[in-house]
Amino acid sequence: MWVKDILGDAYEARTLPLPDDGNGELVATLVRRRAGKSTRAVLYVHGYNDYFFQTHLADFFVSLGYTFYAIDLRRSGRSLRPGQTPSMVDSVSEYFTELDEAARIIREEDGHDILVVNAHSTGGLTTSLWAHRLQGTGIITALTLNSPFFDLNANWFLRRVAPVVLAPVGRRQPMRVVPAGLSTVYGDSLHIDRKGSWRFDTSWKPLEGIPTRLGWLVAITHAQRRLRKGLNIDIPVLVTASTASYKSPEWSDDATRMDAVLDVEHIAEYSRALGPDVTFIEVPDGLHDLALSAEEARQLYFDTLQEWLNAHVG
Repeated sequence: MWVKDILGDAYEARTLPLPDDGNGELVATLVRRRAGKSTRAVLYVHGYNDYFFQTHLADFFVSLGYTFYAIDLRRSGRSLRPGQTPSMVDSVSEYFTELDEAARIIREEDGHDILVVNAHSTGGLTTSLWAHRLQGTGIITALTLNSPFFDLNANWFLRRVAPVVLAPVGRRQPMRVVPAGLSTVYGDSLHIDRKGSWRFDTSWKPLEGIPTRLGWLVAITHAQRRLRKGLNIDIPVLVTASTASYKSPEWSDDATRMDAVLDVEHIAEYSRALGPDVTFIEVPDGLHDLALSAEEARQLYFDTLQEWLNAHVG
């Protein structure tokens, strides 16, 4: 069931079949890198227009004694099948199916006693709602969020009024593309062939992003409204974000030391809605994906993770 992954001999991948939704083969993909006989595990959950490729993140967790898992969610990365719309869901709760199965494999089949979730951007929104649903079960030990997508990076009207007005249209025409221009600034800040330091598959993570579908936007804003009403996550939560946001659609070198996707003030504000035990820490000069920041900011993010895990997981 486990086969060699595209990342090489240290990594294994396992396809997780999902219930048929009438739109072709639907799967998720669980990736694993073992850490000896460790009873601790971490599950990495990616964001929108993304997949797992950050082997240095796996190196970090394995160095701490965690078996590393990452999941490519339905219609993303390894799990994207021909003819499918990348990252498209009608509700973020759809992802709970593969997250539940991943957690079952990690705990029941592989025998790990501790399960930490490390999630980025939209993955941070999804896993926050997932952890809220799992309260009282003990399935997740701790939740660590890397620049979670708690609100749209837009003005008040687009964040609060437009989603309500567009919801009925989104339910009737979920595949309709939202007419918004796409900027390559964030992609340019990452990829080694542009202004960044990282190499990844641009067919799975296009530098210009992917078209935003109205049905997806309705699903995301619905989840964000639920989160802002207040969750009751009963495990320790760490939220990390950059200290500043990059707002321009045009390139400047400031994009290499700011979050070019989300408003970091929203992240700080709505972190308080997650539950009773939340730590919020800023990472100076961090990118949207803090694990892909320049070396100094990236190391500070890893140091923050390690110190927090030592204090809250042991």
